[in-house]
Amino acid sequence: MTSKAQTFRAPRSMRSRAALLVALTALPLLSGCGQLRGHQGFIYDQTLASQILPGVDNRQSVERTLGRPTFTGQFSDSEWYYFARDTRQLAFANPRPTAQQVMRVQFDKAGNVAKVDFTGLDQVAKIDPESDKTPTLGRNRTFFQDLFGNIGAVGAPGAGAGGAPQ
Repeated sequence: MTSKAQTFRAPRSMRSRAALLVALTALPLLSGCGQLRGHQGFIYDQTLASQILPGVDNRQSVERTLGRPTFTGQFSDSEWYYFARDTRQLAFANPRPTAQQVMRVQFDKAGNVAKVDFTGLDQVAKIDPESDKTPTLGRNRTFFQDLFGNIGAVGAPGAGAGGAPQ
């Protein structure tokens, strides 16, 4: 009898099940690397927006054509804003705007459209904080100065409201 070294090989069905198990385990982990797309605000339609004409339309016709505005002017309701923004987000990063459309409709005192303006992504401001600390006016004191700094100053006998003897 001759002895040959035999290696153990799992049956094919067992190997395919293991590969399937590894793939199903890795799928949720890899899905976090996908791109998330989002939309905020008004669903902008160029043909509907181009139908709003100064001197022809009024508040009621604008509302019938475009719907209620996203928001109105801060100091008067003579300006209506229709706002739309598309964003993209990768994994855990903050969303970044990829497209933006703001339509401003201005009305005159009679309620007729006086002016229609459009702005886009060029008006988006990117604000980066300077550091982790907010600059404030006042004294720069340590933790222990804040904790123990008023001992003896407040309510001292003979001291007035200002802390100095009268």
